[in-house]
Amino acid sequence: MHLLILGGTTEARELAGRLAAELPAVRVTSSLAGRVAAPRLPHGEVRIGGFGGPDGMADWLRDHAVDALIDATHPFAGTISRNAALAAAHAHVPLLALRRPGWVPVEGDRWHPVDSLAAAAALLPDLGRRVFLTTGRTGIAAFAGLDDLWFLLRSVDPPQPPAPRRLRVLLDRGPFTLDGERALLRAHAIDVLVTKDSGGPATAPKLAAAREAAVPVVVVRRPPPPDGVPTVPDVAAALAWVRERAAG
Repeated sequence: MHLLILGGTTEARELAGRLAAELPAVRVTSSLAGRVAAPRLPHGEVRIGGFGGPDGMADWLRDHAVDALIDATHPFAGTISRNAALAAAHAHVPLLALRRPGWVPVEGDRWHPVDSLAAAAALLPDLGRRVFLTTGRTGIAAFAGLDDLWFLLRSVDPPQPPAPRRLRVLLDRGPFTLDGERALLRAHAIDVLVTKDSGGPATAPKLAAAREAAVPVVVVRRPPPPDGVPTVPDVAAALAWVRERAAG
């Protein structure tokens, strides 16, 4: 059995490692988009780069005799998820989506949910002046016109212009700690946080730190998943799905 994992997430790496340990007869290839300069590589075979749209991905599935496909990409990787759904249907390959659950607000949170980065940018002037931006480097252009605000952008790689005029870039990679997030908010006098609803524990401490400091949080909602794609919330469920197909 040949399994292709569309990866780049913690869950994708964990799944590849557990498959190697628990189902060594399954050939696993992990595909990374190549947007990070020095990605954390999973166990096993790895390909880096795009497929050329859904038709290109379908051709790759056929050419490499892929028996099953797991989309374990970031919850905001909407384009690749749509392409995967189309490609799997065209190539007649079973598809599973592995998506960590989103965050849920608790008492004390001051969340402002929005549907896009543009909507987040429009809301910011009413909420604060010193912004901690944790939405990744690729979306920085949405905030480029807010020259009256000061931004701290945390990302793995440096952003490309256009960008806000008053911008400081912090190159870092999670997981992050609550103490570290508390110190960061204090050191930079942050009065508003912007984040995507990525879910998971690696970057959740910023939400707790913002709650403690009564800092409002603009939360960008996830894009809807493709219709008809079965979804599981964790690696254990994805591993069970692979085991069932390998046995069949």
